[in-house]
Amino acid sequence: MTEQTPYLIVGLGNPGPEYRHNRHNVGFMVVNALAEKMGVSLSRVEFRALVGKAHLDQERVILAKPQTFMNNSGQAVGPLVRFYKIPMDQLLVVHDDLDLPFGTLRLRPFGGTGGQRGMESIVSHLNTRDFARLRVGIGRPPGRMDPADYVLHDFDSDEGEFLPEVMDAAVDAIMRYIHDGIEKAMNEFNGDVINKA
Repeated sequence: MTEQTPYLIVGLGNPGPEYRHNRHNVGFMVVNALAEKMGVSLSRVEFRALVGKAHLDQERVILAKPQTFMNNSGQAVGPLVRFYKIPMDQLLVVHDDLDLPFGTLRLRPFGGTGGQRGMESIVSHLNTRDFARLRVGIGRPPGRMDPADYVLHDFDSDEGEFLPEVMDAAVDAIMRYIHDGIEKAMNEFNGDVINKA
C-alpha cells in the first residue's frame, strides 16, 4: 500500500525579519497561523523553502514558505510539487491581493495571477494555472502611493486590530478545503470575513 499523496499548502512572502509584518507577507502569516493550529514547526529546509509536515484527520499536509524572495517563489514550489508528486488539485497557494479590500478572502480552484509576481513565477515553473489559490485582500494604496512601496509596508494599526480575525478565517478556510473540498470552502469563506453576520 503506497503512502497517501499529501496536500501542499504554500504561503508567499519575503524571508527576513525586516519583511515579517509587511502586507506582502500575509501568505507567510497565514501559513504560520496554520502551522501553529496544527502543532507543526516550519523548521526543515527543503528545495529552498521552510517546510513542516502534519496530518489533518486522514490527510497528509505539507506546509511551505519559499525562501527565494517573492518574485522567485516558483524556484521552490516547482521542485516541491515534483518531488512529492503533488496533483494540481492538492496544491493551494496563499498570497496577498491589492484588488481585494482588507479583510476579504477569495478562494478559487484556478485562475490568473492578477499581476502578483510570486504567482507568475509559480505558474511559469509549473506551466499551469490549474491550482487553487487563496487571495487575502490587503486593499489599494492611499492616494498616489506606489503599490510596490505599499505592499512592503506593515499593516497599519487599524488593520492590525482585525488581522487575527482574518488569520483565523483563512486558516479555517484552508482546513475546510482539505477536509471537504474547495467548493464548500469557497461557499463558506469567500467574502468579507470581518463584517460577516
